[in-house]
Amino acid sequence: MTKKKKDTIKTLAIHSKDVGSTEIQIGLLTDKIIKLSDHFKRFKKDKHSTLGLTKSVNKRKKLLAYLKKKNTVSYQKVIKQLNLRK
Repeated sequence: MTKKKKDTIKTLAIHSKDVGSTEIQIGLLTDKIIKLSDHFKRFKKDKHSTLGLTKSVNKRKKLLAYLKKKNTVSYQKVIKQLNLRK
């Protein structure tokens, strides 16, 4: 695991052994989206990776909707911590 991934998991974890909660999944998808966005700034003609970006954005959107429905306090915390628009 990379250092960035470990930091994301550590900051969003609900308890000490948490590695797969909704909050962490949203954080890891956000990291992936940022990385792909930077990639597209350099390689504008890379059309194959746009599918991966679209899937990641849609999955994060679904997870955010789920989290908002189940736990609004945690939703607000994640939005603020990851600087997402909502």
